[in-house]
Amino acid sequence: MQSILRQVVPVPMTSSRIRNGLELADSTSYLQAAESRATEAAGKDALDYAIQAAELYMKAAGDTPSKADAARLRRKCQDMITYAERLKSDLSETAQPVPSATKGRIVAQPTVSPILQLGSRLHGNEFPIWQDEPKVDEFDALPGDGSFTDNTTFSLSTNQMSNFAAWVRPAELFQLDRQNDRTALEDAMMQVSASSNLVQDITTDCSVVASLSAAFNVLTGKHTVLSSIFYPFDLLKKRPRLSHSGKYVMKLNFNGCARKVVVDDRLPSSRTSRALFVVDRQNPYLLWPALLEKAYLKVRGGYDFPGSNSGTDLWVLIGWIPEQLFLQREDIDLDNVWKRIEVAHKSGNVVVTLGTGRVSTEEEEVMGLIGEHDYAVENIDTSGGSRRLLIKNPWCDGPSMTTLGWSNTQHSGLSEAVSNGSSQKRSMQEHAASSTLWVAFEDVAQHFESMYLNWNPALFPCRRDHHFAWELPPKLYGASLSRNPQFSVSSHNAGTIWVLVSRHFVDAELDIARERRDSMAAVARQLGFMSILAFENGGRKLQICRGEIYRGPYVDSPQTLARLYIRPGRPYTIVVDQHELPLPRYHFTLSLFSHSPLVVKEASETMSHFTEQLGAWTRRTSGGNSSCCTYFQNPQYRLSIDRRTPVSILLCADTDDIHVHVDVVWAQGRRVDNIRVKDLVASSGEYRRGCAVADIAMLETGVYTLVCSAFDAGQLGQFSLRVGTMSPIVIRPVPVDSAGRFATKLPQIHLPQGDERFRLPLDVSWLTKASVSMHSSSAPLQLGSRANLPSSQVLRVSIIHCWGPEQATIAVSGENEFQNPANTIRTPQFDMEPDRIRREGLWILVESMGSHGGTLSIDGEISSDSPVRIGDWECV
Repeated sequence: MQSILRQVVPVPMTSSRIRNGLELADSTSYLQAAESRATEAAGKDALDYAIQAAELYMKAAGDTPSKADAARLRRKCQDMITYAERLKSDLSETAQPVPSATKGRIVAQPTVSPILQLGSRLHGNEFPIWQDEPKVDEFDALPGDGSFTDNTTFSLSTNQMSNFAAWVRPAELFQLDRQNDRTALEDAMMQVSASSNLVQDITTDCSVVASLSAAFNVLTGKHTVLSSIFYPFDLLKKRPRLSHSGKYVMKLNFNGCARKVVVDDRLPSSRTSRALFVVDRQNPYLLWPALLEKAYLKVRGGYDFPGSNSGTDLWVLIGWIPEQLFLQREDIDLDNVWKRIEVAHKSGNVVVTLGTGRVSTEEEEVMGLIGEHDYAVENIDTSGGSRRLLIKNPWCDGPSMTTLGWSNTQHSGLSEAVSNGSSQKRSMQEHAASSTLWVAFEDVAQHFESMYLNWNPALFPCRRDHHFAWELPPKLYGASLSRNPQFSVSSHNAGTIWVLVSRHFVDAELDIARERRDSMAAVARQLGFMSILAFENGGRKLQICRGEIYRGPYVDSPQTLARLYIRPGRPYTIVVDQHELPLPRYHFTLSLFSHSPLVVKEASETMSHFTEQLGAWTRRTSGGNSSCCTYFQNPQYRLSIDRRTPVSILLCADTDDIHVHVDVVWAQGRRVDNIRVKDLVASSGEYRRGCAVADIAMLETGVYTLVCSAFDAGQLGQFSLRVGTMSPIVIRPVPVDSAGRFATKLPQIHLPQGDERFRLPLDVSWLTKASVSMHSSSAPLQLGSRANLPSSQVLRVSIIHCWGPEQATIAVSGENEFQNPANTIRTPQFDMEPDRIRREGLWILVESMGSHGGTLSIDGEISSDSPVRIGDWECV
């Protein structure tokens, strides 16, 4: 897994140092002295001096009238930033508080991550990492009064193409006279008004328009977010400025960082009455929302937008932290959700939107809801103890939501309006006419599937970003966490941290989405799901999921958020998990928001050495659990340890339909026939679905046998065996008994009902190791015209010397217990000694008990190191 840490670091200088330094920034000697201090110092002092020198070089570059000198000084500034990052990587990776304001100061940035560089290319367009605000002259009229043209091809859907006329400039689109007063044009196109009513038409971007509507006050009000993402911008009038060249630059947040998105002012005009871009019902000339929408759709692949969710859209558009709440989950605490929303809404630090799932015909007709559609929440009402949301449908031709069917709204909405006078009643009617409606919070929770909350990142003074690539593991490792991205997170202070995982956009996902043949929800499912897991285990890597303190929902969104409370000085492990992500490789950004500095690094491996083996349960080797007579057939491995060491053994199946288990047996690396408690060193415990782990605190020097089993005999599948230790080990398969051995088929024996005993003599020419296995034939014999009834007969197989009072048993099946012959009955290995056989004889003894409704046929074989001579069965 490739990873690059990125940290926003404040300039560690006092205001007096900055002020005094900038007064001398035009002095070459002072700049050289600042650089010398950085190169001669060590540790954090060197880092402080390097950042100070970078600031001074940047200030000097901005003050010098010479373009050549400015370019040279900027290069020196970049050199000092690179040097500062190299120093920073040598120091402790402790997050520093993000400064509340950084204008006029340079903030040290790390060497650009290759992952961020790869994320710059999308849909054939280049979206460079945001460096600086564009200069004012970047939007000046071009020579010859030409207009800037973005050569990007914006794709349109079939429906859009049937209405499309041409890409045209605003003056032509809105039929404005170029001789009109420019101020009047700007007032119309760049207006910021609380009465704006943004709607979509045939462009399938309800989530985008819902996002813009819900975030309108954030964009233009207290936080004036629009001023930091839309260029050019008039800071005096607090609204976007009309570009003389027709070029606009947006600062959007995606693929790991803020990026520069450039568009021209051409919009898709329609030859019909249908609109192809977001419009304002109150001001048909409003331009800036359409340009912001165009920039977003350039990032997402075109106007034939296959769909998103408003949480993702707002993360891209304004960089506010997305959180998705599933309102239909049984464990959701609605009171707590409301308290969080209420507090944050008052301070303007949250944007709320809603999403429906599949909507019933009744809900569609009675309530005016649309399935798989996003809605904006434009206001929240907490007066008089009420809990209401002002919900807006962004679709201009969508059904109007009415108070019918909204049980609590009808009481707290219409009846309240009547009692409070006609003005409020008229206001309610206006909301209904514009597809907005006050709805009780309880009704929202009942009829909407998701609530998207986007939080102001300025709520957290500290932030860490970690970019990483994840090559999805083979199916064999799908049930374990051994190949998942895992990170150690700790802090000296207790408190809440927010962990956001954001998947980078790639062309291949857009191709999948455009191939949809079903609903938008079905498309999202095709793109897979991801989640966050958290463990309090010292920041070490985990192999399986057990004992987690947090398990997030598996979401089909490109972002997912976990809110965790951590205790001081305790490293936690954060794990990124996935389900059915369709591509082999992805890039992600892990963003952590906190009130105290965090220490973040990749989770450490518990073991230093790992050895892996691949195997399979086949028809011959799927022996089942230890209670099965065929247990000995399971794949087994010889584990040789030369130095005592802790051991962690991970067994993973290629499907989670199989429950698996691993045993460590003191058997000198020989094949294990059955499990005896005294020989069992360790096991993985209960059979677990898909994967199992056996952890041994300390394993002594020796040779052991590992047995890999599925719960049921006959289950087929592949598996991987991963053994972690603190010193080198040797592991190799234990051959099956028949491998390289003689297999001598025994004569078939027919057992009548009742208790019976049969014996068969054995002989060899030299010392031989052997074992005997027996089982009933697959086809029962027929007696007369009746088929055999199900058998309840059980058998025991023994190997004996002598006969009569001198009889000595040297091997017996099933630890001397009788067993069902439907499964293979097997003896342990035994020695065949020619001299002893000549003196005492050697026999296979088969004993039966029970009934079976007919004659039972038994087949068998003897597996041996050398040829074995056999006689005939005789009843004794």
